[in-house]
This record gives sequence, C-alpha cells and structure tokens, in this order.
Amino acid sequence: MLLDNKSILITGGTGSFGKAFTKYVLDNYNPRKIIIYSRDEFKQFIMQNEFKQYADKLRFFIGDVRDKERLTRAFEGVDYVIHAAALKQVPACEYNPAEAIKTNIHGAQNVIDAALDTGVKKVVALSTDKAVNPVNLYGGTKLVSDKLFIAANAYAGSKDICFSIVRYGNVAGSRGSVIPFFHNIIKNGGTELPITDYRMTRFWISLQQGVELVIKALEESKGGETFISKIPSFKITDLAQAMLPGCEMPEVGIREGEKLHEIMVTVEDSMNTYEYDKHFIVYPQMVWSESRRAVPTGKRVAEGFSYSSGNNTEWLSVEQIRELLKTIDLEK
Repeated sequence: MLLDNKSILITGGTGSFGKAFTKYVLDNYNPRKIIIYSRDEFKQFIMQNEFKQYADKLRFFIGDVRDKERLTRAFEGVDYVIHAAALKQVPACEYNPAEAIKTNIHGAQNVIDAALDTGVKKVVALSTDKAVNPVNLYGGTKLVSDKLFIAANAYAGSKDICFSIVRYGNVAGSRGSVIPFFHNIIKNGGTELPITDYRMTRFWISLQQGVELVIKALEESKGGETFISKIPSFKITDLAQAMLPGCEMPEVGIREGEKLHEIMVTVEDSMNTYEYDKHFIVYPQMVWSESRRAVPTGKRVAEGFSYSSGNNTEWLSVEQIRELLKTIDLEK
C-alpha cells in the first residue's frame, strides 16, 4: 500500500492537521516512521504523550523551515514530505510582514531545496483559499509559496520527485475560525452573535476530508497539480442560528483582509481545471517532461467556471450544520 514501509515527514506536524494526518496514517497504513518536524518543543511533548502507543513509529525533530541545513538533515531517508508549517493568522502576518515572508516564502523554498537534495519522492504542500486572489499578506505569501512548489518540478531533472498542492479553507472548528469564536461567546453567556456581513459564506471541510485529500495527492500526483475538495457551503447567518437558535445577529462590518466568500478555483484557472467525483484538479500550464505529464481523466469544467463558497451547488441547512457541530470538539 501507498505508505507502507515509507518514511514520512510533516513540517508543522504538531498542528491540528499534523495530528489528524499522523493518526490516519497509523490507523490505515504501516509506515516505517513518521517524523514530526516543528519548532515548539512543548507541543511536541504533548503530542508524544498523545501518541505514546506508537512511540516506535514516531520521531520528533525540533527545527524551523527557515533553517535549510536542519531541513536537509531531517529529510535524509524520507520518502514523502507534507509541508504544513506556516504563519497563518491574518492579523499577525499584517503586523509582522517580514516574519510571514521568512516562514511562508523562504521556508517553502528551503523545503523545496532540501527535498531536491536528499532523494525525497513526493512533496505535498498545504495551501489555502486565501492564496486565491489574495487580499491580505498571508494570502499573498501563500500564493508565492504555491507558485514555488509548482515551479519546483522544473528543477527535478532526472530525479524521481514531484511537487503538488492541496488547497482548502478553514477547517471546521480550527483555531481562529468562526465556530470557536461563536462558541466562546455562547459559553460566556452571550445572547447575540455578531455577523461581519449577512451575505458571508464559507466552505465546510473536516480535518478527515483534508487528510484524505492529501492522501489522494500522494497517490495520484505527477507534478504541479492543485487538488481541491468538493465540499458543501454554509451561510454564516445559518451557522449562528444553528449554534444559538433565535439569537440576535448584529451586522458589525467586514474585517480588514476578510472576503465575503472563500474562492478555490478562479475563472482564469478554469481553463486547466478538471472535475472528478469528489474533487477538482487544477493542472499546471507547463509540462516539464513527458514523464511528468499529468493526463487528466476527469471532465473539463466549462469555460468561465469558478468555484467559491458563494456559487456552490451544495449547501448545508441549519439542521445539517447543527448535526455536524456535534462532531467537533470545541473544548480542546
């Protein structure tokens, strides 16, 4: 099977995605080892305790993606790299732009260079809807990161390596997203939930779906593809009513760097986008070699197609949202 007897490294591996991906792989495959590469020793200590029954399969490396030498050492003998490390908080990136650039752009290039130099077979980089038509610095840095990973395939030469991207929005219930924000207001006795704009919509994706999309990218990628899940949308007003039925919803105005809708595929990307049962793939415009040519087997989307949480064909009702909320641990 795909990950059996393979060595896998996850940058930013102590985050929500890293933990979920690690558990999924350990439950469904028999990897040789999984390396958790991150810079926070306390989070690594916590994760070691959470996964202590898998101690023989896990390795924990302290390191920063800004440090190319450390990455190169960590990548020795690794088959697959999942690049999840990033500075993600929009306000923090706006206030500390140079730091966001060092981690999200220079760090991405370091991951690419280390992978090319050490015999890694596949690299999957996590992207974000904010990289599409970016309106804030975080989105801008992730757009550059995406371009770097796609272009990295041009430098592979005769090496047996490919780079691809997985793109999705905020995972339901993730830190800094609207669900825990509303939850804290309700927990503290609040009777109204502020809405930045009544028209606002978002995609609903679970950690499990995010992990499965990365597995699909590892299975199918030839180089340069961007994988995007087909997932339902919801209205922020419906989310508020699902969490606190009958509540007042004062409109407080859209925040700096915030979009009305999450965008995954632009009209400009539609020329290279193909639809599959559960996902879309945006194929690269460039073909670096015949061996790296990804041959689409899906259905090409219509000219002028775009995919956003605002024009989606699948929507969650208030009751469906309420049921999905039961699957999220909001007290973690």
